[in-house]
Amino acid sequence: MQKSMRLSDFSNGRDNNFNLIRIVAALAVLVTHSFALALGTGDAEPFRKSLGMSLGDMALDAFFITSGFLVTASLLKKQRITEYFWARALRIFPALLLMLLLTVFLLGICFTTCSVSTYLSSAETYIYFAKCLTLITGVAYNLPGVFDSNPLNNMVNGSLWTLPIEVIMYIVLALGWFALQKVPKLRSTAFKIAIVYFTFVAGIHMLVRHFFFPTPSLFERLSFMFFAGATFYILRARIILIRWLFWFFVISLSLATVNKHVFFVIYVFTIAYILLYIAYIPSGLVRKYNQLGDYSYGIYIYAWPVQQSIAALIPGVSVSRMIVISTVVTISLAALSWHFLEQRVLSLKALYIRQTNS
Repeated sequence: MQKSMRLSDFSNGRDNNFNLIRIVAALAVLVTHSFALALGTGDAEPFRKSLGMSLGDMALDAFFITSGFLVTASLLKKQRITEYFWARALRIFPALLLMLLLTVFLLGICFTTCSVSTYLSSAETYIYFAKCLTLITGVAYNLPGVFDSNPLNNMVNGSLWTLPIEVIMYIVLALGWFALQKVPKLRSTAFKIAIVYFTFVAGIHMLVRHFFFPTPSLFERLSFMFFAGATFYILRARIILIRWLFWFFVISLSLATVNKHVFFVIYVFTIAYILLYIAYIPSGLVRKYNQLGDYSYGIYIYAWPVQQSIAALIPGVSVSRMIVISTVVTISLAALSWHFLEQRVLSLKALYIRQTNS
């Protein structure tokens, strides 16, 4: 294989490492959350003070870059809004619905300090369920009496806050494509220019904010990462995946860890390239992971309530013990979710295409 090839040479196939990247990212989020859920504060997470961002923050960036790249590819290949949203809905909502049913009506009943009748008759219970399922207006965090005595109390599933942002990114991308339908000859070009321009402006704004207005904007950062992934897909024919450049970026990022501000600047400019190089270039044995499936979404949505349950059942649990126990339990739930639900409902994408083409 050539030492340097264009990103477009790889991006049309399904033989890649995205499943592996996503599960590593999901487990990184689990590790970061273990500090907060075992100790009641995330300040003890080792990267937060030294780098200004946690391992979980970087994992979320990886999720959003990957999502922006793949979702943009999906939209530009399908070019049909209904098919695009159908695919997105199948990926998010069936597994989310099952997790919420188990969380609200099994885990919640087991751990609430309220009586079962009070818990089930409380409006807060059903507001939590409806808000977390629809995602349009954000998510709720509290169920009546659930995890009241935990170190990080009353927060049933803190991981869900990113899902509304993800959905917003899907909608923004689709609206941009839909808005340009009146100019079919220029549609694709104008759409691509708009995404690249938005990414450039968002990146500059994020850097300026970092140095002059240090209050972090997570929505802004994740939006930039999503559209950075989209931009890499759009410019894929111009992006060359070169081994020496990949290692130059990795080494530069490693050396920059001595100063969190320098790290942030280099991180913003290099993370998408590093991630997409890893997604496509390493091959061989590492690709065997794809045979297992994509457990990352299940890990992401189940990990927090599993960890809160552990914190409730084992008062004073250590961070290391939290990581080990929650990893085993969460991966088990994620595997069941993938093989018995997610993988099956994703096959409905093809059914929809056959029906609309008939």
